[in-house]
Amino acid sequence: MTGEAELIGGIEKRDIRLVPHDSVWFSHFGRERDRIALALGGFARRIDHIGSTSVAGLAAKPIIDINVSVVEPEDEDTYLPQLEAVEYVLRVREFGHRMFRTPDLGVHVHVCKAGSDWERRHLLFRDWLRRSDSDRDLYGSVKHDLASRDWSDMNAYAAAKTDVIAAIMPRAEAWARTIGWSVAGS
Repeated sequence: MTGEAELIGGIEKRDIRLVPHDSVWFSHFGRERDRIALALGGFARRIDHIGSTSVAGLAAKPIIDINVSVVEPEDEDTYLPQLEAVEYVLRVREFGHRMFRTPDLGVHVHVCKAGSDWERRHLLFRDWLRRSDSDRDLYGSVKHDLASRDWSDMNAYAAAKTDVIAAIMPRAEAWARTIGWSVAGS
């Protein structure tokens, strides 16, 4: 499979609402992590809290983003039935990445290949925002501006953040080189 992402269920209009960071998001992630780990067993190479809810001090949509790294995301038989059995619903299918969500839309589970660029970028971005007040503030400011607009789909809002993420990533990469950051150590 290559090309465009397949949105299972099509485009959905949803309000983008940012709220101040809530420390309860960390324990919510922990409960979901345990549920995913139990469902997937050894098929999950790692399960990480990513996205804005994983960064203290950053306003976010109240949606917990979780990254699950597997050997091969294209081999859906190793994880899709197990995630569906614990009530995660497949929403996005694209090469190298799947996104599931809970029926209440409060949790997004991203499945990617262990060792992939997708995994590395999301973990590095999270770790950098946890350390850089200025880039966390910049990212938060852009998110607030974007959230005030009308979006046809949450994916369009996510895509609109591409430029600010691209501006921040060189600083994150420089930091990673300086301290010897790696996915394994994150």
